[in-house]
Amino acid sequence: MIKAPKNLHSIKQEISCYYGKDVVVHVDMGRNRTADFTGRLTGLYPALFTVTPDDKNYRGKTSYSYSEILCGEVKVRAR
Repeated sequence: MIKAPKNLHSIKQEISCYYGKDVVVHVDMGRNRTADFTGRLTGLYPALFTVTPDDKNYRGKTSYSYSEILCGEVKVRAR
């Protein structure tokens, strides 16, 4: 099945629906490495969004650009 094409505007609208809610983030870091964590979407900016992890010891990147979702490197879904 062919996926419907997405653009940055539709991704921004989709992410804005999760603002202030708990989300699950899946990050593809390349070379068969991935990271999954849960957190709260705390910031929406013109070029990126931020997620505050529930685990205080999480040492990964917590801000992501909308283009990373478009490219498939990051997936965000409601918890």
